[in-house]
Amino acid sequence: MTSTSASVGLARFNALEEHAAYAALHAACASVTWVKRLLAARPYATADDLFAAGDAAMAELTTADLEEAMAGHPPIGRPKEGDPTSAREQAGMAGAADDLKAEMLELNLAYQERFGHVFLICATGRSGEQMRDAVKERLGNTPEREREIVRTELGKINRLRLARLVEED
Repeated sequence: MTSTSASVGLARFNALEEHAAYAALHAACASVTWVKRLLAARPYATADDLFAAGDAAMAELTTADLEEAMAGHPPIGRPKEGDPTSAREQAGMAGAADDLKAEMLELNLAYQERFGHVFLICATGRSGEQMRDAVKERLGNTPEREREIVRTELGKINRLRLARLVEED
């Protein structure tokens, strides 16, 4: 992405009517608190300003806000049907062998039972094996440690989605 394409995409985002900007941001992150904080800071001078606002809003989310944000993410290996973003982000599982998909389903269930929410990882660019290994490793975390990892992973996902939002079509 060049600075020109970012500025064109950013100008387009800044010019969106409030409801359209809300919908675009909510598609990036399901936390209403996060969305409202980013909306309140519009217009953004640069894409980096938008990313910084997203990071700052993520850092301030409460546990309830994080739960709301996580609820917008499907389990790894089961992207939302008809959602190209979900399918693109989870592409590493799309071509995985059936035994890996079955193992991932079991691990997702174990994770959800332990922590009470879906296993969240920035899946973009990761293979099915890498995601499986990550969930196995993270199952041993304390709930407090896992919540901070989830916050970090969600921040990575949000940045990728914001970048896509402000890039030129």
